[in-house]
Amino acid sequence: MTSPASPAPGDFTDIRRGDWIDRFAPAAVRPYLRLARLDRPIGTWLLLFPGWWSIALAGSGPLPDLWLMALFAIGAVVMRGAGCTVNDILDRDFDAMVERTRTRPIPSGQVSVKQALAFLAAQLLIGLAVLVQFNPLTIGLGVLSLALVFTYPLMKRITWWPQAFLGLTFNWGALMGWTAVRGELEWPALALYAAGIVWTLGYDTIYAHQDKEDDARIGVKSTALRLGDQSKIWIYGFYTLTFVGIGIAGRLAGLGGLFLPLLSLAALQLSWQVATWNPDDQTDCLKKFKSNRWFGWLVLAAFLAGKI
Repeated sequence: MTSPASPAPGDFTDIRRGDWIDRFAPAAVRPYLRLARLDRPIGTWLLLFPGWWSIALAGSGPLPDLWLMALFAIGAVVMRGAGCTVNDILDRDFDAMVERTRTRPIPSGQVSVKQALAFLAAQLLIGLAVLVQFNPLTIGLGVLSLALVFTYPLMKRITWWPQAFLGLTFNWGALMGWTAVRGELEWPALALYAAGIVWTLGYDTIYAHQDKEDDARIGVKSTALRLGDQSKIWIYGFYTLTFVGIGIAGRLAGLGGLFLPLLSLAALQLSWQVATWNPDDQTDCLKKFKSNRWFGWLVLAAFLAGKI
């Protein structure tokens, strides 16, 4: 018999068995590592890149502040885990009805809500320890971000555009990275934040197409359901605005040299995503979503090259 924690044959699940967690982590710890999504780092990369972009863009030389980059990396791992924990606590009943998510630690019974809340508190304390390393304005922005972290999971209940709220949340680092370097908010950071929001609208709409049938059945809203067969056209639009917004941010920051050529390569990566994407293939949706890590690296490279 298949246990509740194990996917049945043929299930489409976002938990891969036999990975590094199963091989190396003690059994008691495994559900918490999965709850924090440490087995699926793409979300951490997508949260981290806007902060790294902003640090690189705000810097005065060709190399970014590596200490700030390291702090943001630690913060991204911890806060992505905290956000996923909040999401899974609030969505535990929905997750139990969705093929992809029903084997997650809370709906499968591996972690209780009380245990998840204790784990959330531990992650937030680590996040606080990282946050206090920054200047007062950056600390204030970090505290404000918690309002987005705790409310985003509720948006799928009340709006067809929860991906927009994820964009507001996941790209907050574009503001914090700039203030961590400069000590104030300026237009390049705001342009980069806006570009990140539409980038998230694109990639998370692709992601949401994995669950569109289950979401329609249980009454969860998403841009995948709202845009439907027009999703490709809209995502082309979102990604075009992403390119334009990042270009504006770079120009406002005075970048030159190889900035635009490398940014154009990043734009080609986005175009490839949409052109080759099959919205009815769950595996392809996940593949295209994950490919945004390469876009993140290309944009970072464009910002660094523009400083030379």
